[in-house]
Amino acid sequence: MRDADDPFAGVREFVEVVRSGSFTAAGLVLGLTGSAVGKSVSRLEARLGTQLLHRTTRRLSLTTEGQRYFDGWETILSDVEGLEHSVTEGSGRISGRLNIHLPAAFGRRHVMPVLMQLAQAHPALDLAVSFTERRINLIDAGVDLVVRIGALSDDADLVARRLGRQRLVICASPAYLARHGAPQTAAELTERDCIIGTRRKAVPASWLLRQPDGTLTAQLIRARHEFSDGDAMLEATLAGAGLSQLPTWLVSSALSTGALVPVLETFSGAEMPIHVVWPGSRYLKPAQRALIDALVADAARTDAGYWL
Repeated sequence: MRDADDPFAGVREFVEVVRSGSFTAAGLVLGLTGSAVGKSVSRLEARLGTQLLHRTTRRLSLTTEGQRYFDGWETILSDVEGLEHSVTEGSGRISGRLNIHLPAAFGRRHVMPVLMQLAQAHPALDLAVSFTERRINLIDAGVDLVVRIGALSDDADLVARRLGRQRLVICASPAYLARHGAPQTAAELTERDCIIGTRRKAVPASWLLRQPDGTLTAQLIRARHEFSDGDAMLEATLAGAGLSQLPTWLVSSALSTGALVPVLETFSGAEMPIHVVWPGSRYLKPAQRALIDALVADAARTDAGYWL
């Protein structure tokens, strides 16, 4: 079959070049020479009538059309791999590549150890992990699995499994409290230096507070510092930069040593759910199923730091 008649011609080479970063590296994965890979991608561009890659002596980068083509084919190839895995699932072999997005601090502390154990137990399993708080469209981005903290939107295309919930506490360093004193009322948070995570534009900065009757309310705050990473929020709070509302799994050690001090404890105890989420429109890969089961088992540990 001539390349012009084969919609897959050059696609595998192109996708692997983008993943690997060079023709030579892609060739090593595919068992071809770098030159052969380059020629295959050039034939693909000629067939499409558009340039997919910017080529310089130092690096390759995607054109706008190339990015769109790569995103589409990565999703298609993932579905093909999922179909193959579903046919051979009975063999128990866990292999292939998992594309995973994780919230930074939680992902590093609670998910990465599980991922490393799974990868060590299954040498044919490859991982592509991104740490981000940004909400994405899993299906469009070709992502196999994400962990999300907070309320989930109603999306019929996604499937979620609850891992547990995190409990929140407002705290500050002894140095900050010595300079400014501890707040006595929730309303004072509108006048204090507060440290928050990244929020969507036009969304007022607020913290979730538990009232004496058990209800939860959103309290407006003065957000002086904003960080996209929980560990950065913790470091800033430890450094005396302000007050922060953080999960107990992140600050329990600092609270136990006195490096951080809880404040407004009357309003503490607000909780946020933690879910693992994956596309419901695809075949569930054995590797996806194994990771989901491993995360659920890890969350059930008594010392996990978050609760079912």
